[in-house]
Amino acid sequence: MLTRIVEDRVYDYGHVVGGRIFMGVYTIALGHGSNVFAIVRGPYSAKVVKLTIGEIPDDEEIIVEFGERGEGSGQFTWPAGIAVDSQENVFVTDEWLHRVSVFTADGEFLRTFGSAGNGEGQFNRPSGITIDSNDDIYISDSLNHRIQKVSNDGRFINQWGSHGADAGEFNSPWGITADGQGHVYVADHKNHRIQKFNADGEFVFELGSHGKGDNQFDHPSSVAVDSDGEIYVCDWANNRVQTFDKDRNYLTTFEGNAQELSKWQRQYVNANPDVYKARRRVYTLEPEQRFALPMAVAFDNEKSRLMVVDAQRWRIQIYNKLRNYADPQFNI
Repeated sequence: MLTRIVEDRVYDYGHVVGGRIFMGVYTIALGHGSNVFAIVRGPYSAKVVKLTIGEIPDDEEIIVEFGERGEGSGQFTWPAGIAVDSQENVFVTDEWLHRVSVFTADGEFLRTFGSAGNGEGQFNRPSGITIDSNDDIYISDSLNHRIQKVSNDGRFINQWGSHGADAGEFNSPWGITADGQGHVYVADHKNHRIQKFNADGEFVFELGSHGKGDNQFDHPSSVAVDSDGEIYVCDWANNRVQTFDKDRNYLTTFEGNAQELSKWQRQYVNANPDVYKARRRVYTLEPEQRFALPMAVAFDNEKSRLMVVDAQRWRIQIYNKLRNYADPQFNI
């Protein structure tokens, strides 16, 4: 189903971006305008790709790539999370180096903060990162099983959480996002749930449990919230994204709709005759449309669209949330 109507909402599949040159895409952050910053992480690469993604198919372009594998300034080993502040500076967590690296939007290295440990401002495998409207930063300190809040220059402000399964506790928190009202949502990865907190870390609610049904998750990896307060959960091991309203009521599930190849993947297939022939010999292309271990979600409020990082297929699938949809009228 390319267009789905859920109560008074309309979600419409848009298009797909990515392909072989995007191999290893891991997560994304939205910049200004059409700018998108993506972590590309693979056996031989560790970098950030800045690209523009327009509103129609094939309107995408890589602008700059920065960072490389290593342990020095401006280098990465296991880049994991990415966020962009109001000045469009780019913050990247590194699970292996236990730090955050900061760059300009054009890739100029600025600074790092953090080190290995469990003290204030120290990390053990930091993963998700988000920045609120005040430019304060929240980091999923995954193997310390906590969230740390720091200022834009990396100074410690607050922390909350410990290892466990009760409200406000975590088991390897991963993806994280902040909404426009200052609330923080955490993908509590091994507890198979989403937890919501206020900006000071006070527990508000939890969403989900372990399983494969509606309102159940299997190792959720990312969470996004739109301007209506609706929640999008990247249900990683279930190969899907689930959507909920602001009161935690289940709305719908996305499983992938990439019926057409992306621009870059189409160029690759058409340039390789053996690949082209092999693809045409398969019994069905239907599995190719679906998500395969999607890693991350982000909601672009400016363009009212959900972006899903379909990591194993090296692409981003895009769904538009339509605001002025009218049912077609047919004279039969």
